Amino acid sequence: MRPRVTILFLCLLTAIASADTIHLKNGRTIVADHVRENGNHYEYEIGDDTYAIPKSSVDHVDAGGMPTHAASGASKIGDLPAFTPSNSLAKEGDLVAKIIKEGKVDPDALTGLEGKGNAELSATAGFIAGKFEFEHGNIAAARGYFENALRYQPDNSTILIYYAALLVRTGGAAQALPLAQHAVRSAPDSPDAYTMLGYAQFASDRTKEAISSWKRSLDLRPDPAVQQLLAKAQREDTAEADFSQHESTHFILHYEGKQTSETLRGQILQVLEADYDDLVRDLGTLPHDNILVTLYTEQAFFDVTHAPSWSGAINDGKLRIPINGLSSMTPELARVLKHELAHSFINQLSGGRCPQWLHEGIAQLEEPKSLGGEGRQLSALFKQQHEIPMNALEGSFMRLSGTEAYVAYAESLAAVSYINDSYGMSDIQRILQRISQGNSTEAALRATIHADYGQFETDLGRYLADRYGE
Repeated sequence: MRPRVTILFLCLLTAIASADTIHLKNGRTIVADHVRENGNHYEYEIGDDTYAIPKSSVDHVDAGGMPTHAASGASKIGDLPAFTPSNSLAKEGDLVAKIIKEGKVDPDALTGLEGKGNAELSATAGFIAGKFEFEHGNIAAARGYFENALRYQPDNSTILIYYAALLVRTGGAAQALPLAQHAVRSAPDSPDAYTMLGYAQFASDRTKEAISSWKRSLDLRPDPAVQQLLAKAQREDTAEADFSQHESTHFILHYEGKQTSETLRGQILQVLEADYDDLVRDLGTLPHDNILVTLYTEQAFFDVTHAPSWSGAINDGKLRIPINGLSSMTPELARVLKHELAHSFINQLSGGRCPQWLHEGIAQLEEPKSLGGEGRQLSALFKQQHEIPMNALEGSFMRLSGTEAYVAYAESLAAVSYINDSYGMSDIQRILQRISQGNSTEAALRATIHADYGQFETDLGRYLADRYGE
């Protein structure tokens, strides 16, 4: 997401609103106004709405403040609904203890189980290993285990759902779609299979089909998370009912013909293609699928996204750009496009696990944007120890006020600028790669720039003082 540039910067940060953070076992987090226990469920409130989630899906709850461990599941591009599919595998019994030893997958144990010649046992073992790595953020390893498990049981809906979830989370919706369709054929009464199918369809620009799948999922089992996904898809479908589309090499552009000129649309695609080449060079990765870009009027943008008022564009797996009556490319629009496109590359390289400060810092650096006058104000914030702690910036910025968001974006840009100036873009790539392998953000920093968060913040404060201090 890119913030609007009209918000005034305040040197003294106002108090951050208190919030409770639910950490799910699948790595996702939910930031809520309030969380309370009720029998076998946690109930949580977001605004005027109340939801419930089984305790069996929850790892722990942090009460109050900003989320402190959101790296494994911060609100991310392509973030998935929480679900725990009904297990259609063999009873796991003590297999988990045999396969997961000292917090790691034991490959020798997997080999031994596969050697027994029992396809169901082998599939179950591979699924256990894949699910463990998926929940711990090691995307490459999880993918290998799921693929191996499907060799033994290609029609198993549980494995298909989890593998499709992994692919969607990492920008591979086109690859996930046939797996999700297969899961529905294998388990036609599974609400989770339809939930996953809807998500893959929505991310693949098949909004009407996603609406149908999510309605079927809700018929089978009411779920507030799926209801929210359905509502968003319906808003998009209504807003884009009369939209046309145009494709380039790497992009699919949606637009309402009366609101944009052919010249502007051509310029947008030309700029995006050039940005794509720049980002491949800087970040060394390629998104799996063509990238969806939708041009809105400002009113339609907020109607569809429900984004905070300070946002200027958003990437939720699709680049959603308010055009505001422009007839030709402007420098500001060009920066917005590159910023939002950068998020797709960052999501791909990090396996969908990038903390928000790193996401936004890299995206701003790529625009390109420099700190300028904000550097002096940030230097004063750090000197007075009024900065937002970096671990509090791992989670989504969506719930921040305009002032808080502006400070968060400035700190994010400063942090990434410091890493880039001191160590280079190659170390930024390595940090993202380690995060994709299941490392926490702090562990990735220690392994690359040899600093935990405390040392990193000290070094960042010194960097700001040297460059911008008085």
